[in-house]
Amino acid sequence: MRKVAVIADVHGNAPAFAAVLEQIEREQPDLIVSCGDLTWGPLPEETYELARGLEARFVRGNADRTVLERVSETEREQWMQGHHSDEMREFLGGFEENVVVEVDGLGPVRFCHGSPRSDEECVTPETPDERVREFSAEVDERVIVTAHVHIQFDREVAGIRSLNAGSVGLPYEGRRGAYWALFGPDVELRRTEYDVDATVERVRASGQPDVEQIVEMMLVPPEPREVIDHAEKLVFAG
Repeated sequence: MRKVAVIADVHGNAPAFAAVLEQIEREQPDLIVSCGDLTWGPLPEETYELARGLEARFVRGNADRTVLERVSETEREQWMQGHHSDEMREFLGGFEENVVVEVDGLGPVRFCHGSPRSDEECVTPETPDERVREFSAEVDERVIVTAHVHIQFDREVAGIRSLNAGSVGLPYEGRRGAYWALFGPDVELRRTEYDVDATVERVRASGQPDVEQIVEMMLVPPEPREVIDHAEKLVFAG
């Protein structure tokens, strides 16, 4: 592939997704790869409508899996399940655990959600060499793209180029925007502006439980530092 657009963690933020798709259309990539957690958020139906006609390959994230497993223990989970039709579930059910694409200038690239071995493992800009060696030993590719932590980064560690395109819908970058990436022949980490304030009003009107928690993170995105510190304290249990 000459050029691949990479998105992740849209989390039902349809206006942010639409803004990024507009930018992607201008770039005319050969393919879009989505690294998971697409519709789990305040505007799932609208997000699905934007996604279903794309020339794309989709990785299944932990939130996508939660929809498919029909987990409904909390009020938020019950709301999410009620806003995913059978048609939407069928769409999510076609997502892949990992995706491998040959990209000009980069070679074979593996796209995951958490890591190649788990959709819940946290890979950050400070993940130790030893853990990178562990999860990369299970695959052949030397360029590995993860998501899940909502932080954009590009680093070389343990002989692996470890990348994250960032989050389209709920970034933890300390700065508003919709984050994504363009691959080929190298990597461009991108940020697209959109009307966050107008989106917040739509999010508040969505009826999603605990919506103010999401609104707060949209208005004042967490800094990467606080997210990294938390994520690297988590023990990956396999």
